[in-house]
Amino acid sequence: MSELNLKAEELDAADGLAPLRSRFVLDDVVYLDGNSLGALPAHLPDRLADVVRREWGELRIRSWEESGWWTAPERIGERIAPLVGAAPGQVVVGDSTSVNVFKAVVAAARMAGEDRTEILVDATTFPTDGYIAESAARLTGRTLRAVTPAQVPDALGPRTAAVLLNHVDYRTGRLHDLPSLTAAVHAAGALAVWDLCHSAGALPVGLDEHGVDLAVGCTYKYLNGGPGSPAFLYVRRAAQPRFDSPLPGWNSHADPFGMSPSYDPAPGAVRGRVGTPDILSMLALEAALDVWEGVPVGAVRAKSLALTDFFLECVAQYAGDRVESVTPAAHEERGSQVSLRCEDAGEVMKKLIAAGVVGDFRPPDILRFGFTPLYTSFADTERAARVLATVLRG
Repeated sequence: MSELNLKAEELDAADGLAPLRSRFVLDDVVYLDGNSLGALPAHLPDRLADVVRREWGELRIRSWEESGWWTAPERIGERIAPLVGAAPGQVVVGDSTSVNVFKAVVAAARMAGEDRTEILVDATTFPTDGYIAESAARLTGRTLRAVTPAQVPDALGPRTAAVLLNHVDYRTGRLHDLPSLTAAVHAAGALAVWDLCHSAGALPVGLDEHGVDLAVGCTYKYLNGGPGSPAFLYVRRAAQPRFDSPLPGWNSHADPFGMSPSYDPAPGAVRGRVGTPDILSMLALEAALDVWEGVPVGAVRAKSLALTDFFLECVAQYAGDRVESVTPAAHEERGSQVSLRCEDAGEVMKKLIAAGVVGDFRPPDILRFGFTPLYTSFADTERAARVLATVLRG
């Protein structure tokens, strides 16, 4: 047994989160793609079967009230809130990340005032965020300027209405400085909108603590809600009375069953709702969040950093200079993934998957490995690096 094998055993033996692994459906595959799709919580199939057979099959329409279907978006939002550092009454669940980004950016531009004519967007953002920001700018009569997060402080000015940023870069795993960037945006009189898709459930976010105005995030990555599970929208309490959604659906009406021809927005984060919620995926997400009971986000972050540190150590020893890490070494700049650059990365990932190590590939030359502390072990981490080295040697 190698020195790194022994170290993995020792780290796993000391891991206080190790028992959580049993809460998921896993096999002999090393699954390092939880930053794209989280693993299945073991109890979720039975819960979803009950929703289908009893709540839908037997209670039918009564379940909107008797099974709590109608209030699910707010109820589930309250369960996500502590995972992103939000007090109650500020998070609502529903729609996709893209739709929620659209709501947030348009609303932010409207709240900023007509004299603020420019929206800034993260130049390194996930493509959809850029597409949505460009559309939001057209619809609100603003211009759009793409800048890197490092350029944001110098790009801000009296014309800035809103800034859309990613907390973690989806390609490199770089963690951006949410506190200081949010403070800079506010100092310029603009509103900060954060995309938390690669940080929610992986590390502390501190939305309330750092004064974030609006935030969105998906739930199928580190929150393990299932493929296409609904996203969440955070609207800071102080901003809620001014939150002017561009999608004023009947679910966000103050009196949704009054069927009024005129729109009167509901108070609070509820005005972030739009239409009828997707109940099956919504309740699957609610069940998935059970795995977080008693799990402190701080402990998750500590293990995430330990896992990624260990992976980088193993890669350095096993693979040497055959790959190059593009993920920052500094803890304060690292999310919960490691991205490695190598030649023929697409083919390398195919071979890794065939050998039982699942990560993913981003063109042109990036191997991504996501570390979900709730179920990833140090033994998994060592094995992944060892198999990678074998594949690279051909």
